Amino acid sequence: MDRELQHDVVILGAGLAGLRAAVEISRRLAGRVDIGIVSKVQLMRAHSVCAEGGTAAVLRTDLGDSHELHSWDTVKGSDFLADQDVVRRFVETAPTEIRQLDHWGCPWTRDDDGYISQRPFGGHSYPRATLAADKTGFFEMQTLYDQLQRYRTFTRYDELFVTDILVHDGAFAGLLGLHMGSGETVAIRGKALLIASGGGGTLYGFTTYSQTVTGDGMAMAYRAGLPLEDMEFLQFHPTGLVPSGILMTEACRGEGGYLRNSRGERFMEQTAPKLMELAPRDMVSRAETKEILAGRGFKTPDGQDYLQLDLTHLGADRINTRLPLIREVTIKFLGLDPIDTPIPIRPVAHYSMGGIETDINGLTRVAGIWAAGEAACVSLHGANRLGSNSTAECLVWGGIAGGEIASALDGMGAAAALPADAVTAAEDRMRQVMARRGDENLYQLRHDLRATMDAHAGVFRHGADLAAALGHVREIRDRAQRAPVLDRSRVYNSNLVHALELENLLDLAEVTVAGALAREESRGAHARRDFPARDDEHWLRHTMAFHAADGPRFDHKPVTIDMWLPVERRY
Repeated sequence: MDRELQHDVVILGAGLAGLRAAVEISRRLAGRVDIGIVSKVQLMRAHSVCAEGGTAAVLRTDLGDSHELHSWDTVKGSDFLADQDVVRRFVETAPTEIRQLDHWGCPWTRDDDGYISQRPFGGHSYPRATLAADKTGFFEMQTLYDQLQRYRTFTRYDELFVTDILVHDGAFAGLLGLHMGSGETVAIRGKALLIASGGGGTLYGFTTYSQTVTGDGMAMAYRAGLPLEDMEFLQFHPTGLVPSGILMTEACRGEGGYLRNSRGERFMEQTAPKLMELAPRDMVSRAETKEILAGRGFKTPDGQDYLQLDLTHLGADRINTRLPLIREVTIKFLGLDPIDTPIPIRPVAHYSMGGIETDINGLTRVAGIWAAGEAACVSLHGANRLGSNSTAECLVWGGIAGGEIASALDGMGAAAALPADAVTAAEDRMRQVMARRGDENLYQLRHDLRATMDAHAGVFRHGADLAAALGHVREIRDRAQRAPVLDRSRVYNSNLVHALELENLLDLAEVTVAGALAREESRGAHARRDFPARDDEHWLRHTMAFHAADGPRFDHKPVTIDMWLPVERRY
């Protein structure tokens, strides 16, 4: 180890949840706390800046919205797998976060009367997606980072790739990682850790995720003994740009866009006659896939299937005012102007409903470790997340976890010493990765993993396909032991980082596929062709995956149901 650092609090991940927590801790303990913010990228390049369409919150009770209505929409949208006490806390807290961001200077879009604008989003029965044009996450991130500058409480560690979460005697001890700019191995000790490192959607080849989002925090927590919850539920967004997968925000449909097949039909009428294109994402993605499989899609010159997202009837003024980023992206990447030409789209891997198990306050089973945002599973989204609830979750539980950490710090004593055996084991693992020899190629293996997930763990699933996928994932893990790291340098060794990211992705792929194989029902984003019905008698429960030498060990825990019993989802 080249350097050892120490902070009171270490925040792993610098997106919305991480920055919101840093602000909350700083507000409460200004002058009395030392925070280390660790990011594998430059801090303001966290994937949260890619959130586009809106942040859900009840702001207009005078016009018919209510906490109860938002709670019901979220529970129903989750296919009744969300913990209802968690949903209630979320819904009651989100409006305060929106108003707080407004106070801090977030440039929310305003209506003609000066009120903060909100637009319709899928599965919501009221237009409550609070927006800043179609760059909502970007502006929220800027606002939080600007606010954080008020405090001299934090040190940034950009481009620090964390390889291990260290736990000693059942409590957090520290992090180990590689600083890309210097090539140094770094240890960071602390009293408390917040894991806010995002999801793992680059398991898939066709994805909206930045290529840096490889589930590192979830995989490290899993290996450190924390269970991953409900990982079989991976959301597919209905409108990924073909061929890149870039997100075409749900705001396109919230502003009135149509989905059309090759016959020009708005096919959602068959699935959700009331909400049409604004049905929940799992339903829209399945409807799109059925259209493509029935031969009612289009094909690119190289044979890729797609449907059309049609905005042409909205007019130039509305597109330029409410969807400027969408127009910019389609022009730059396809030479296509959505003012006069429909956009080619199909379902795309987008969001992890599962993650590191936490309680309602964001605390994990290991003392001193909290998790928030997409890396966590506080059981808000269940089997399917409603659009615009994710950025709201990051703000709500970033604030909650930050407050909990601030309250706990005084009673936590000094930071623990680094466990020597764990440090030695981590350093040995790194040497083993660098010492690999063979004729396999890391990048081909990463491609093979993503192709496997695309083919066998997509919008529709089948037991035989999932079993084959699980075999492929384990085969790729074996092959990875024969994939050498060819770059022998220390500084900016991205080849080494890619090898370590592949290990993380393989852990998450194994948990995701094995969990999907075990869950013999269809619920939310998990659609089994061989078990097409929802089975509340046997599967109204959360999946818990624990790390074991021969693969994940599964357990279950009940869903908290204290408001509404499950009913059939109809829209």
